[in-house]
Amino acid sequence: MRVKVIGGGLAGSEACYQLLKRGFEVDLYEMRPVKMTPCHRSGDLAELVCSNSLKSVSEDSASGMLKSELKAMDSLLIRMAEESAVPAGSALAVDREKFSNKVTAALCDFGGFRIIGEEVVKIEDGEPAVIATGPLTSDGLIDEIDRITGDKDNLHFYDAVAPIVSADSIDGDKVFPASRYNKGEASDYLNAGMTKDEYDAFYEELIRGEKVILKEFEKGELFESCMPIEEMARRGKDTLRFGMLKPVGITNPNNGERYYAVAQLRKENVEATMYNLVGFQTNLTFKEQKRIFSMIPGLNNAEFLRYGVMHRNTFMNSPKVLCGYGCLKDNENIFFAGQITGVEGYVESMMSGLIAGVNLSRKLRGLEMLTLPDTTVSGGLMKHVSASVSEDFEPMNANFGILPEIKGIRDKKQRKRAYFERGINDIKAFIEKSGFLS
Repeated sequence: MRVKVIGGGLAGSEACYQLLKRGFEVDLYEMRPVKMTPCHRSGDLAELVCSNSLKSVSEDSASGMLKSELKAMDSLLIRMAEESAVPAGSALAVDREKFSNKVTAALCDFGGFRIIGEEVVKIEDGEPAVIATGPLTSDGLIDEIDRITGDKDNLHFYDAVAPIVSADSIDGDKVFPASRYNKGEASDYLNAGMTKDEYDAFYEELIRGEKVILKEFEKGELFESCMPIEEMARRGKDTLRFGMLKPVGITNPNNGERYYAVAQLRKENVEATMYNLVGFQTNLTFKEQKRIFSMIPGLNNAEFLRYGVMHRNTFMNSPKVLCGYGCLKDNENIFFAGQITGVEGYVESMMSGLIAGVNLSRKLRGLEMLTLPDTTVSGGLMKHVSASVSEDFEPMNANFGILPEIKGIRDKKQRKRAYFERGINDIKAFIEKSGFLS
């Protein structure tokens, strides 16, 4: 049987391999180089468009844990990355050209694999397909995705993402739970109050902070509707105090104190292991975010699970339309994979493509589709894109905050190691029991 995969990036290439190794023939549709995106430079498969680093391989990092999970699940791209590695300390970095060539050669070794160089703008009803077109999906396919998901509001075109910090790194002596005017559940928000001196110092550093240089295609009027906090600050010293740092209606229930400015942190998940800095979408560099946002009382030693970003990024409101298998809730023949689903990062995209390829092959063979244990980073990410409870769905990368909490281990390094050991043991047991590799 011949299956269609749309998009020859990391997710699409991994999906192809998982289908091919299970006996399917695959037509991979890739519009490059016939029609280029503003970001890509070639028509190569699995082209790395930004950094050549796939992040840490350390076993006390979520990124390292995700790579170990992918190796256990027989990921082609992780194997090719290791074969293309260049020295990078504790990170896995690759020779871009060698990596892409290896991925292409491995796929072309399968007799049933074809690369078709054209843009897809139509998905036939009922035809099995994996859509893995990434953050720069063409306008024609965007219209088709609108049609098959049934809602034009399902796609977002800019990431305006605020940072997320680990709950256990927030200083509980300096923040307090409270809702504005005592409306709603107080436990939904943590509040970090600032004195005038603290706010003035924070403001001065914020407007001077080093920013990420945007690519030309990422600039535009859409940024007015998702303005970076540092740009809001430049409009006037009190602008933030009438916006995301508004202190009105918030009183510290512990001592009755009121503040000159208040930063609010909102629960990012049901387990309350992660908190989002409300309104702190930003274009500051990651280093500057760490330095400046750590000036906020209670965040002095905060661990940032995800930094804020602002860039052109087409992604779906996936929890509304996708199920945990990676397919549409209303059409189990159509799978989505990669950054368009709301995973953020190279290795995260590979994982998403792997799950889509495996589950589509199982669906077509009449086998039960599978969801990974939520104690794994892979399972946690798939849960995020299919069942996030956040009011405003945002892309997510690998981090330990998406996993069920391990309690009773105070040492952070030991706790991270415990997450790793639990997840790897669980995925190995799952693979053996479920027949995942067949």
